[in-house]
Amino acid sequence: MSAVPRSERPTGRFRRMLDRLSTSQEELHHAELQQDTAAVGCTRICDCDDRQIVKVTGTLRTVTLRPRAGVPALEAELFDGSAALDVVWLGRRSIAGIEPGRKLIASGRISMSRGRRVLFNPRYELRPLGQE
Repeated sequence: MSAVPRSERPTGRFRRMLDRLSTSQEELHHAELQQDTAAVGCTRICDCDDRQIVKVTGTLRTVTLRPRAGVPALEAELFDGSAALDVVWLGRRSIAGIEPGRKLIASGRISMSRGRRVLFNPRYELRPLGQE
């Protein structure tokens, strides 16, 4: 391993090609998601603080139905390449289009619950299927 971090190396065409060849598929996917976040003009999830109003985008990793205090709650994990965020719709058993692998933009106030970022009842916009 070299002592120079990858972000500080020269960015010539050959170097970029070598970096792409030596990078795992998972790292490439994370970088692609982070570029998409910047292109849409959203906040990276890792930069979100407690009680902050944010607009985030990413891919839904999981979608589950978990009752909270006897009330149905649809929970999904949104990932943008930098961190994950739990999105919770209270009083909903399902929402058309909310499924694993789907990209969406969500906005609302972040809260922290058990050390994880949570967005309750966000305003959301499903990304067109052609952009995935």
